[in-house]
Amino acid sequence: MSVVSSVAPRSGRTTELVLTLGAVGIVGLAYVNLGLATSGSVPPGLAALGLGYLGVAMAFHLVLRWRASYADPLILPIVTLLNGLGLVMIHRVDLAKGRDIADGVALRQLMWSALAVAIAAGVLVVVRDHRLLRRYTFLAGAVGFALLLLPLVPVVGDQQFGARIWIKVGGFSFQPGEIAKLALAVFFAGYLVQTRDALSVAGRKVLGMTFPRARDLLPILIAWLASLGVLVFEKDLGSSLLFFGLFVAMLYVATERVSWIAIGLALFGAGAYVAYLIFGHVQTRVLLWLHTFSPQALETSDQLAKGLMGMAAGGMFGTGLGRGRPDLTYLAESDFIIPSFGEELGMIGLFAILVLYALLVERGLRTSLGTRDGFGKLLAAGLSFSLALQCFVVVGGVTRVIPLTGLTAPFLSSGGSSLLANWTLVAVLLRISDHARRPLPDPAAGSAVAEARTEVVRLP
Repeated sequence: MSVVSSVAPRSGRTTELVLTLGAVGIVGLAYVNLGLATSGSVPPGLAALGLGYLGVAMAFHLVLRWRASYADPLILPIVTLLNGLGLVMIHRVDLAKGRDIADGVALRQLMWSALAVAIAAGVLVVVRDHRLLRRYTFLAGAVGFALLLLPLVPVVGDQQFGARIWIKVGGFSFQPGEIAKLALAVFFAGYLVQTRDALSVAGRKVLGMTFPRARDLLPILIAWLASLGVLVFEKDLGSSLLFFGLFVAMLYVATERVSWIAIGLALFGAGAYVAYLIFGHVQTRVLLWLHTFSPQALETSDQLAKGLMGMAAGGMFGTGLGRGRPDLTYLAESDFIIPSFGEELGMIGLFAILVLYALLVERGLRTSLGTRDGFGKLLAAGLSFSLALQCFVVVGGVTRVIPLTGLTAPFLSSGGSSLLANWTLVAVLLRISDHARRPLPDPAAGSAVAEARTEVVRLP
């Protein structure tokens, strides 16, 4: 039995409780505002939905008090607010498209949210120490690559919107790549902890940067070829970019060498250029990116053009929640939910959402800095970077910073596989942060207890 210090830092659970209640309150106000704008009355199911969402959030909070009492107190409120705002906007699109509550996407998203929170709570209960995951490094790698390749299996693979990234069993479809990113993050963290010394060995110095030895380039070349395989065979630019970017970022964190970033960018640029020359679907994405409003692009797809016009209609302050026309854009509740928020909440509201994402990533990186073991540092940094890169790719795609990739906004967009994966990611981050913030055993207190026990034994 370990003895902890008598002066323990605050766990932050009370702060988390207050902020989570505030997040649920903001979601409730947004739902009321939507009802008043669309029907002129308070939604009839407000009490049931509000109490249900509050109950889910409070259940997860209680699990944290029980199993991870020193976990970061800001992560849960941020995720609760993002998930809740996503539910409100999905319901808004349902109303605009004439769907009732029973047949709408929002109800399914609410059920997926409850299931995702339950699975995340289960992860916190089962995984008592994140360092146990290191034992399954190569198993996680095998599972991750298998999940990436699963959509290519003829029996279960399903192609939607030109990309083969789904599996369909019975009436259910699932995107295994969302779960694959978690397994691959565990694999990369475990692998790089073991090999970072070899990867950090100095090679030649070129233009002020020290590049690794040629024989140490094999891991990044394998990751590069695997990401190209995803791009070629599954036609999934987003997952390819996320997979390769995750590995390069974790490689940089492990070795602290800028040369790995330079090598990664060079390989990505070369792969993207070759893919553009060879594959028609990549050329289409570039056409829609560079010439969005040209007749040729509009004949191919006017989705991006409509999303941009919707955000332009919102302006600085937005049309108001429930007063825009986000339904005019295809997939307004999933791939293009960011333009939906931009139209009705304006640039200010959209920036507020981006600040929430930035805070979530910052808390993850803070967890990485505070963790005392190398595996935890790499895993927390990798999971945080995957969130940051996914947000950049999604927002950059709908604002024409980069070509569209097909990824969805974490916690906001509709989709059960995305919710399950991202809530599980949050659970792992909370587990690592609990280890990072938990006070160390006090050696002095342990010695005092040992001496007292010795004195008791010596008494006649």
